[in-house]
Amino acid sequence: MKFSKVITVLAVAITFFVGCKKNEIKSSDSLETVSKKEITAAVKPQTALFTIDGMTCPEGCAKTIEKKLSEMEGVQSAKVDFDKKQATVNFDLDKLKSEDLVKAVETTGDGQTYKVSNVKTETKV
Repeated sequence: MKFSKVITVLAVAITFFVGCKKNEIKSSDSLETVSKKEITAAVKPQTALFTIDGMTCPEGCAKTIEKKLSEMEGVQSAKVDFDKKQATVNFDLDKLKSEDLVKAVETTGDGQTYKVSNVKTETKV
């Protein structure tokens, strides 16, 4: 009887460990799939530079705004510099306008915290 209990415990333990490893692999694969954004070459490449007022921290505010901009359709890259209070966004003018970027920033969070100013755009060649 003692021998059958040991075998049963071992069987359950092996099933548990093998089952968990398979689940971990599946969940990490799905996370990679979800987080990847397909970036296509911009038809009309444009760069927008603007000042963002209202940010209080680099990890919360700046990273949140940067992520929101980066996830927009037509954005090639986005960088928010907390110390300079400045954003640099490379985007496709065929899909977005600088006003769309401003609206995205100003509606982040509660919709009243962040204010954009000094918007400058330049065409990339």
